[in-house]
Amino acid sequence: MPLEPYPRGAVWWARGRVEYNGAPITEYYRCSTGASEEPGAWDWCRKEEQRVIRIHLLGEDPEEKTITFADAVLQYDAKPKEAAYLVPITEEIGSTAIQDISPRLVRELGPKLYPDCSTDTWTRQVVTPVRAVLNNINDSESGIAFRVRGYTPKEKVAQDIKRKSTGRKKYPPGSWEWLLQFRQKAPPRVGALALLMFVTGARISQAVSMHPRKHINKAKGMVCIPGAKGHGDRWLRVPDEVMAELTALPEIYPRDWPRKPENLRLFGYAGRSGPIKLWNKACEAAGIEQISFHPAGRHGFGQEMNVREKVDEKAAGAFGGWSDLNLMRNTYTHAEDTETKINEALRRGLVKAEIKTKLKLRKEP
Repeated sequence: MPLEPYPRGAVWWARGRVEYNGAPITEYYRCSTGASEEPGAWDWCRKEEQRVIRIHLLGEDPEEKTITFADAVLQYDAKPKEAAYLVPITEEIGSTAIQDISPRLVRELGPKLYPDCSTDTWTRQVVTPVRAVLNNINDSESGIAFRVRGYTPKEKVAQDIKRKSTGRKKYPPGSWEWLLQFRQKAPPRVGALALLMFVTGARISQAVSMHPRKHINKAKGMVCIPGAKGHGDRWLRVPDEVMAELTALPEIYPRDWPRKPENLRLFGYAGRSGPIKLWNKACEAAGIEQISFHPAGRHGFGQEMNVREKVDEKAAGAFGGWSDLNLMRNTYTHAEDTETKINEALRRGLVKAEIKTKLKLRKEP
């Protein structure tokens, strides 16, 4: 059994064995972690596992081979945006040995580096890149994942109050009604883009990367949504009207790209920011709410399937590319017409009760 904490009186203890590649490399542990709370006990277990595995791999003198966070960053193939996030983090904790980096230390970097930003920013620009860097090292050496608890709703509210913000604007999910009005004013290519995202749950980055020849199979009536976030490509059958619109688009290269067949793009954009101006202009011209790509497409698909049409969630999850149905259920579905639905349900329940009991809620004068 891997090392895990358990409560014993006022102090948490640890039990189990340290494992490497699924095999135990120590005798059975049963000792105090010295922590009075569970998170501290888990932190002790993680550090002990890393320490023992490092000795197992590198010998009895691991100090000579200590890897700092700066060393770990150099071994991580960061994307440009990630690299920018890692610069201030490395300036702050670059000399810290990776075994000394605790989840609490990482979480405390957020308000320290970005005191006037939201907890979402802390997660995106601090927690996520640090976790990626450390897991890149751990995957090659210990196999132990580095986990950091996210910021709580209470912490989010406190930070929003401190910076006098109501938090990130919440956009309603897309709908057929919104989409039809949007397409009345959008250029054909932008209208087709919005339609594809709504009927497939595709992200904007996936949609704009589609190739008109590689990702469209007119004979079978199928489109291929390129893989993203650990998922592979998805070939999906779409309605005939959607296929006809996509195949009618003229082939086009993104601006300033070499005229090579592999550089063709179905919608003609080099990246996700390409359609923004025309998208926003269409919303304004149609007199409808400015809904951005993700709420209009992926959130709109999730809402349409799960809430409005009540499609089997496993079918909706498979088609839309969600392996975690809880994520789809909790993040991509939204309360809609809440007051109307609740009041109608209360009325139905009251009528049933009045018929059954032969009593009336409202007494006649």
